[in-house]
Amino acid sequence: MDKEINLQSADNIRALAVAMVEKAKSGHPGGPMGGADFMHILYTEFFNYDPTDMQWPFRDRFFMDAGHLSTLMYAQYYLLGNYEKEDVANFRQWGSITPGHPEVNVARGIENTSGPLGQGHTMGIGAAVAAKFLQARFGDWMNHKIYGFISDGGVQEEISQGAGRIAGHLGLNNFIMFYDSNDVQLSTMTDEVTTEDTAMKYEAWGWNVITIDGHDHDEIRKALTDANNETERPTLIIGKTIMGKGCVAADGSMFEGYCELHGQPIGNTGADYEKTLINLGADSNEPFEIYPEVREFYQGVLAQKQVNASAKKAEIDTWRKANEVLSNKLDTFLSGKLPELDFESIGHKEGLASRVASSNVLAYLAENVENMIVSSADLSNSDKTDGFLKKSKALKKDDFSGGFLQAGVAELTMASMANGIALHGGVIPVVATFFVFSDYMKPAIRLSCIQELPVKFVWTHDAFRVGEDGPTHQPVEQEAQIRLLEKLKNHSGDQSFVALRPADSSETSVAWEMAMENTKTPTGLILSRQGIKDLPAESGTRFSVALQAKKGGYLVKEVSNPDIVLVANGSEVSTLLDAAILLEQEKNLKINIASIPSEGVFRQQSKSYQTSIIPADKPIFGLTAGLPVNLESLVGPNGKVFGLDHFGYSAPAKVLDDKFGFTGEKVYSEVLEFLKGE
Repeated sequence: MDKEINLQSADNIRALAVAMVEKAKSGHPGGPMGGADFMHILYTEFFNYDPTDMQWPFRDRFFMDAGHLSTLMYAQYYLLGNYEKEDVANFRQWGSITPGHPEVNVARGIENTSGPLGQGHTMGIGAAVAAKFLQARFGDWMNHKIYGFISDGGVQEEISQGAGRIAGHLGLNNFIMFYDSNDVQLSTMTDEVTTEDTAMKYEAWGWNVITIDGHDHDEIRKALTDANNETERPTLIIGKTIMGKGCVAADGSMFEGYCELHGQPIGNTGADYEKTLINLGADSNEPFEIYPEVREFYQGVLAQKQVNASAKKAEIDTWRKANEVLSNKLDTFLSGKLPELDFESIGHKEGLASRVASSNVLAYLAENVENMIVSSADLSNSDKTDGFLKKSKALKKDDFSGGFLQAGVAELTMASMANGIALHGGVIPVVATFFVFSDYMKPAIRLSCIQELPVKFVWTHDAFRVGEDGPTHQPVEQEAQIRLLEKLKNHSGDQSFVALRPADSSETSVAWEMAMENTKTPTGLILSRQGIKDLPAESGTRFSVALQAKKGGYLVKEVSNPDIVLVANGSEVSTLLDAAILLEQEKNLKINIASIPSEGVFRQQSKSYQTSIIPADKPIFGLTAGLPVNLESLVGPNGKVFGLDHFGYSAPAKVLDDKFGFTGEKVYSEVLEFLKGE
């Protein structure tokens, strides 16, 4: 092996990272300079993919955690031909394909959006679970690896606790992570914030831990070889590196390892930009050029990658010919296409809680959709995902034939892993917890929206009717928070999230149908703890009527020329029905009632449809168990929303309904008060 060309290649990566940040006048140069040696050896000697087929499902995958080290990826992928010189020269600029933090772009080698520390490697662990799940069903030939790259900040973020525990517990030997340990953080040296022994911590979780000089190419090779040969455990390679390796001062002296090199152009520090480029072998007048020897070397690397990929594809083709049925199933999984599903056939008893109706749906899906992983944060018997579990079994070390991930109490970790499962492809992820604990998941929900991932979130115990558990467990503001994402567009121009709060069992089945059919964005199902009266069907079956929920909202009770329209979602719809009976009997009023499980989807309908459900020339009254803002844009400026403006209290649910005014009789009175003021 020609050590000189490998060192030259790593220096080329360093020079490019420095130049990108300097030209942009913004970014993080020091870390990429430290991680360049590992990246070069990984991609040239170990990483398996097809440069002519970047979407190849059986490629190795690289999950960046430290998204601020984006220049490390862009420089490496520039050498591999994934970017042009103009791309790296326009780092962080409007319209460029090299944003400040990497955004998922598989065609260019970017497997995940990263930046919020801790989530990137956790998504990688989710991808490793997906790979194990598929391998258990299709054979050991599916042996691609998932690589992660983490920094001190990612290790410190609390999510690393859950991710490390789960990966070790499941024995994810297909996950290999490099820890760029340079003793420097953005504003301090690491010894100012931590004295933990990271190696011992990961070993305690059941990881294989290897500590190396992160600049010694032979040590990097040996560590990666050992990690690839590991059969029982995920591997953490702790690479001791130097922040800003290769930086020199104006007088030619080395200027490495300083905190100030982390988060600003090196020209703003004690280092000299031009002399650093020269020290790294770059032409300071053409800092974005690939060195001629490096370009030639990488052309040979790319040719060998294609040869290796062709051999692997031939192996896969042989398997496909011998396993036609399995091969077709695999293609179906990877396509994202669902089997034919009959949600109307799912039976529900009368008056179920929507979480129980959801359990019935999950049991059906367990028997009819073979590529689902459902996960719960130690609540499967309460959020009722055990409907799926009873028809499947938990994933375990050395046995991924099941479809249920017992995540333990780790909502954020679980949600971030679900994003990784979705990013890997071939598997549909579902994650569940109590709605109030969606607060723990928000960072991952946001990345799910940004990455446009079809993760299914199941949130139960949707309102103050959790009752005796008190205000800590009673969601009030959570629905408003989640529905804000329905108003936010992703970069494809679509509603970034679909939030569905069904009003009864049939609507719950329809909501699940909508969630399964939504392959473009994440979906959240917001479900009740308590039983809900089934809504009446004025014609046809209740399910056939509930299918109108696919438009985001519809009338569950309709008369011609109503005096008032009542609006709600979830369990409050049945409360409106109780109130409507009194309004009709006592005041002879004509009432329409609208169920709006998703305002976001409802607003996508034609204006004529929207006004047919919520007319502009009628009084509109809304009822919500959350903040009034949940429905305010639906009822309009002349309408009224009755909701909560305070946290809950500990008491039985029926007592809280009465105390807070959520009974048919009290809503009847509220509606009359509203009409008096009209």
